[in-house]
Amino acid sequence: MTELIDIVAGRRSWSRVTDDAPTHEELLPLVAAAARVADHSALRPWRLIELRGRAREKLGAAIAKAEGDTHPSTKPLRAALLIAIVVTVKKSSKVPAWEQEAVASGAAHMLSLLLHDAGWGVFWRSGSYTRSKPVRKMHKLAKNEQLLGWLYVGGIPADAKPGSRKPVDAESLISEL
Repeated sequence: MTELIDIVAGRRSWSRVTDDAPTHEELLPLVAAAARVADHSALRPWRLIELRGRAREKLGAAIAKAEGDTHPSTKPLRAALLIAIVVTVKKSSKVPAWEQEAVASGAAHMLSLLLHDAGWGVFWRSGSYTRSKPVRKMHKLAKNEQLLGWLYVGGIPADAKPGSRKPVDAESLISEL
């Protein structure tokens, strides 16, 4: 088994994926593991929505409406599976809304790492339209919910080249008091 540090260090966004995608059943253990994200008061202030098939076309129409375009957006068709990340803010005297949004983001990132480790190509897409009325309506969001974006999930193309990233200067990112 790959060491966790290697999995995290090897993560990359796959802007191009194949039409393969994990099944709902294959997602369940990954979502259960992602739910182990740090979560003050164990509120689980997030949920996920799977978009496959026609649901992606509906999203394309909602994005077009949000952007004032007459043609549906083709962005949602770039992967066979989109996973909408929704923060569900819960009333709490201990955990402010910003922290609940951070937990939802953490769960999404954890899920992207787990998908990566399972051999899937993943990239997180957002945009100004994520919080637009047409896109909110299409996802059937409640008043206490906000869309953070979508994980686009698919197979890694056979001709894909490994990602290249500049080395990280960890020393520049950490300091002492």
